[in-house]
Amino acid sequence: MLLVAAYWRTNLTMRQIGPLFGVSHSAAHRVIDALGPLLALAPVRRRPVEQIAIVDGTLIPTRDHRLAARSKNYRYSTNLQVAIDASTRLVVAVGDPQPGNRNDTIVYRSSGIQEKLDGRPVMADGGYRGNPEVIIPYRKPADGSDLPHWKQALNVEHRTVRAGVEHALARMKCFKILRDYRRAAHTLADAASGIANLHNIILAG
Repeated sequence: MLLVAAYWRTNLTMRQIGPLFGVSHSAAHRVIDALGPLLALAPVRRRPVEQIAIVDGTLIPTRDHRLAARSKNYRYSTNLQVAIDASTRLVVAVGDPQPGNRNDTIVYRSSGIQEKLDGRPVMADGGYRGNPEVIIPYRKPADGSDLPHWKQALNVEHRTVRAGVEHALARMKCFKILRDYRRAAHTLADAASGIANLHNIILAG
């Protein structure tokens, strides 16, 4: 398990990580393939409806073009959806990676994270417009006039609460493998879920 965690954290090549643990690069590859999925985040049990989830997406540079697509940062990447519990800040769900040229509204539905969060109130930014069950900030009126003060105040509160998921994504990306994913794209889901699990262990202390 330590080899897997070290690999995710450093993103060293197999030829670099293997000798650090006294094994060949092919053995290191087999260890990561076998043990990586075992670190995956456990499925979320049904939670009380008052426990709010916050969801956001992030782009993972991915070299396997069978899944990755050119995205707004002009790199081949995948869109990874992550949801946290608003009160505990722990990751509660990770979606299946989708091509990076798809927007969050679509990926929220196609990645499976919508089903994982079913029954819970969900908050997100304005990029999730089109999913009526998701709580998003108020938009300015079409005529360009200002929002009423009470709506502006709610948007400020919404932004403050929503920052929690952005912090979680930043902590997950301390695992450098999520900054340049070199392995086959079909392994990214297990790696991201395992990193989410390690994130929770670190955060819980």
